[in-house]
Amino acid sequence: MMKNTLKVVLLTSMLPFSASADEGLTPWYVGTGVGINNYEPNCDLMTMKTCSKDDPYAWDVHGGYLFNENFGIELGYLDLGRAEWTDYSNKSHDVGARGLSLGLVALFPLANKWSITAEAGAMNYLIYNKKQWHTEYYSDSGVAPYVGAGIGYNFTDNLMLQAKYRRYENLDEKQWNTLSMESNYWGLALNYRFGTAAKPAAKPAPIAPAAPGDADKDGVNDNIDKCPNTPMTHKVDAKGCSVYEFVTQKYDLGSILFDNDSSVIKPGAYSDVEILVSHLEKYPQHTVVIEGHASNVGTPDYNLLLSERRANAVAALVTSKYKINGSRIKSVGYGLTKPQMAGNSAEAHRLNRRIEAIVTGTEKRVVLR
Repeated sequence: MMKNTLKVVLLTSMLPFSASADEGLTPWYVGTGVGINNYEPNCDLMTMKTCSKDDPYAWDVHGGYLFNENFGIELGYLDLGRAEWTDYSNKSHDVGARGLSLGLVALFPLANKWSITAEAGAMNYLIYNKKQWHTEYYSDSGVAPYVGAGIGYNFTDNLMLQAKYRRYENLDEKQWNTLSMESNYWGLALNYRFGTAAKPAAKPAPIAPAAPGDADKDGVNDNIDKCPNTPMTHKVDAKGCSVYEFVTQKYDLGSILFDNDSSVIKPGAYSDVEILVSHLEKYPQHTVVIEGHASNVGTPDYNLLLSERRANAVAALVTSKYKINGSRIKSVGYGLTKPQMAGNSAEAHRLNRRIEAIVTGTEKRVVLR
């Protein structure tokens, strides 16, 4: 029996190209290849004593037609080389196979100009030998099926190199009933496809996009406007949203009057205190300064202390009775320094014995154009 060793080879192959069937490329291609073949004779036959080496070098020429981008048919002629063996009478023999092949191919394109193929067909083989040892003349023919697979690379749209393997079955010699062989064939093929690939159509000039609109007329285009429908009177930022500012304002919530030389809140003044409390409850961010004052009766130092007691009395009432947080309330006495009415008349004295509630609040307001 001959050695059953797989040999890396240059392979003949029927290969369609991985390039697509563009208008300028024809479906026809031709190629040639060289390879190495390893026969597998059945050494269990009684006529064989020793399987010797193969003379493995093989070659082929072929041509094909592509039905579409993935399938085609190929016709070729190939010579698989020769094998040698010794029979039981110690006579040396040689034999080879050659002939026409016809098969179908399937192409599977890969990325970057690579492709893989699968094939199946039959070889109309002829068994022959050189009779170099003056032995029997072997001459027989038959049909041997084969299958194969390969991988290829397109250097250009027309030129492709492929490596491939084929397995041939039933290469039998029936005249002497001596040989029953299979074949493993490895090789490289260079294929040429006729025609010229059509150039890709020129890309049309890009159409400039329409300028974005400004539906709310705020000066910011709609494609970047994060606050559509902003009033036209509002000043806006770069995103089209209204700009706000914080404004601090003071509110005079009126006076509470006291009797002469007294810091006691009169019952009738509670309604005025509740006006202050209601405002502070409605606007929890506001604070109040309770300012105490006195009339021009007595010494300035005494009236300063009296004005402070009046302011403290109102502050204490607001925190204890109405539960307003003391951190929002400040009391201060001004004595005689800020009279509401000048002079020493009875009316001036009455109006100056007072406290005033000055509320401060910071308001968020939209900025207008």
